[in-house]
Amino acid sequence: MLDAKFLDDIARRLNGAMPSAARAVQEDLEKNLRAATHSVFNRLDLVTREEFDVQCKVLARSREKLEQLEQQVAALEAQLLKK
Repeated sequence: MLDAKFLDDIARRLNGAMPSAARAVQEDLEKNLRAATHSVFNRLDLVTREEFDVQCKVLARSREKLEQLEQQVAALEAQLLKK
């Protein structure tokens, strides 16, 4: 789904804002933030860039096929009107 490095970077930055004396609390917070962040992103139903690119290619092929079919329908309609 999402890059784990991205989520780790977010957790690391949030933990960096904590004072060093609160190490145990900081570790618990990191675990909880990571779990919460994963949960939020999973609920967003995001797709990877790779999946998005594949779907863009599928859409482009579908559009090309639709244009071809529209031209065929127009040609058939023109033939029917001539008769």
